[in-house]
Amino acid sequence: MATKAREKFATQVSSEILSAVRDLARDEGRQLQALVDEALADLIEKRKQGRPRTHVMAAYQASHDKYAPLYKKLAE
Repeated sequence: MATKAREKFATQVSSEILSAVRDLARDEGRQLQALVDEALADLIEKRKQGRPRTHVMAAYQASHDKYAPLYKKLAE
């Protein structure tokens, strides 16, 4: 299995969050960086799912522009 390139970065978090993450890492027998990787990957996936795809929104807008009067009547 090929090792993925890793890059260092620095940030700051609250003491409480860092302590809780360190406790999780210790309890799970994992490295802190593994939990940070997992948390960032989860955040990225969550944000991707929360936003509609561009082509879907374009199709919706085109439909709305074309059929707005019909949609209004159907809503009544």
